[in-house]
Amino acid sequence: MNSINSTERPSVSFRLSRAELVLVFITMLWGGTFLLVHNVMTVSGPMFFVGLRFAAATLFVGLISARALAGLTATELKAGVLIGVSIMLGYGLQTYGLQTISSSQSAFITALYVPFVPLLQWLVLGRRPGLMPSLGIALAFVGLMLLAGPDGGSLQFSAGEIATLVSAVAIAAEIILISRYAPKVDVRRVTVVQLATASALSFLMVVPTQEPLPDFSWLLLLSALGLGAMSAVIQMAMNWAQKSVSPTRATLIYAGEPVWAGIVGRVAGERLPGIALIGGLLIVIAVVISELKLKRREPEPETLQMSGHERESGL
Repeated sequence: MNSINSTERPSVSFRLSRAELVLVFITMLWGGTFLLVHNVMTVSGPMFFVGLRFAAATLFVGLISARALAGLTATELKAGVLIGVSIMLGYGLQTYGLQTISSSQSAFITALYVPFVPLLQWLVLGRRPGLMPSLGIALAFVGLMLLAGPDGGSLQFSAGEIATLVSAVAIAAEIILISRYAPKVDVRRVTVVQLATASALSFLMVVPTQEPLPDFSWLLLLSALGLGAMSAVIQMAMNWAQKSVSPTRATLIYAGEPVWAGIVGRVAGERLPGIALIGGLLIVIAVVISELKLKRREPEPETLQMSGHERESGL
């Protein structure tokens, strides 16, 4: 760690950039979808609904981005397809799980992508997270565990819960892919490709899963259109914001998702016990800690020496 004079006092500050504030907003929208999707599963199968949802999202973004689509590059096509596959797996498996588990269980298990992102970065890319992100991730994980077991019991891994757990890995991969490609591509074109890919693959999955086609339902139609519009906003915002926000910092903001899901559930009549509220508080604290920065005055030249490892770890 950098050497500093004994007379120097570090000042602590935290701030959210405009891009991070956008991620906070879309996390609020995201958290509100769990209860709605859980209810829609009474009238539709998961893959058909995900396909319909992202077809609507593709239409919304396509109308806005029609003029930009002519400039689609090979890199943008590749990025959009890869992100689209991860979206299909993430949302498809999550929606499958919501047929048999509650929205609070789904929110918790899905939010395991919080530790999965830096873990995947470490395993795949060899990038170890810094000290403060690691501390924030640990607190977020503890908070999510408390939020997950409102009755104080342990998770029983049913087929729905296992599917949701795998969906968390897919969502972590989506965040990493977006961060990798966002600086290199046009957000509008990639968003259209990824949404269209997710929709097409979801509809195709109806065949091997032998999912019955649903009857007409206003709940299904309006939910698909509403969530499609929200998905369009969320995906475009993620692609734009993560041009400047790191995957770890973005993930810690996304950790607030189950908190917003719990708030929506409470408004709808659900009541979280005290232990779950403590979990939500820990998640908020984790986000704040991840934003804390120590500001130091410039040390004397002879005190500026630090190892290469310290530079790389950001300490």
